[in-house]
Amino acid sequence: MKKDWLGFDIGGTKCAVVLGKSEDGGRCLIQDKIRFETLPERGWQAVTEQLFTAAEALLARNGLTGADVAACGVSCGGPLDSKAGVILSPPNLPDWDHVELVRLTEERLGIPTRLQNDANACALAEWRFGAGQGSDNMVFLTFGTGMGAGLILNGRLYTGANDYAGEVGHVRLSDDGPVGYGKVGSFEGFCSGGGIARLSKQTVLSQLKKGVVPSFCKSVAELDGVTARSVALAAEQGDETAIRIYQFCGEYLGRGLAILIDILNPDVIVIGSIFARSSALLLEKMNEAIRREALDGAARVCRIVPAALGESLGDYAALGVAMMTE
Repeated sequence: MKKDWLGFDIGGTKCAVVLGKSEDGGRCLIQDKIRFETLPERGWQAVTEQLFTAAEALLARNGLTGADVAACGVSCGGPLDSKAGVILSPPNLPDWDHVELVRLTEERLGIPTRLQNDANACALAEWRFGAGQGSDNMVFLTFGTGMGAGLILNGRLYTGANDYAGEVGHVRLSDDGPVGYGKVGSFEGFCSGGGIARLSKQTVLSQLKKGVVPSFCKSVAELDGVTARSVALAAEQGDETAIRIYQFCGEYLGRGLAILIDILNPDVIVIGSIFARSSALLLEKMNEAIRREALDGAARVCRIVPAALGESLGDYAALGVAMMTE
């Protein structure tokens, strides 16, 4: 049985080509990788050519050919058609309109290839190699620039009728609140890097008018520099405004999680990025909201944990998609 796997992690800023080797027990070790800046303004043809060239170089320097590789997995932001293997103009890759990447990869490299959106791919990675190991029903939440989900239900990735399953960021949690995913008061509006930044700027303006000067933004001129990260650092250092912002976010995170707990009855929810870095600022209000909003029987069996793969998540996401072919 072939044990070598190839992965493409495609982002609007950076791409990675990853070579992995599976071991006994379902583990996979990253053997080698090549990273490069996407520079999407070059057009999809230039980026895909660099992906293929990097893959060929990676295989050559590890003494492999396409015939030695079991499968290639591609993780890319949606929208896309995973069944047809086609990328459909993701916001961060605007030139990629109906790019048949699976067909192109198979023709160039001679390796069976599969495609998934990045949230689904990350769910596969955390389920197989990270915090979701041993789970049959797992939800993965991105909680980064945006808010999306990948769903593992009854031991299988669930993508829905046409790859739109898991778009939890679009769920409205309130009639008012920050805009996220094009919708006021959405889960993404309250719980994402962009949403926290927008909420923070609104809060700072209100505080400055009252004569309260937060440590992370001392004037209107500094508003453009406010980010979820800068607010988290201020909260960790005891800034009361920053602490309240993250408590507010934690409350709505708990409300969103309660919906997922009630509908899907997962045994674990794995949350990445901001939650992995700043869970201490969110947990109290998050747990209060879950206790108040979710069914006790469902909430009691559901663990909520940070993603475990850290900076390697994107690499393992692509390999996890490849290993779906096993």
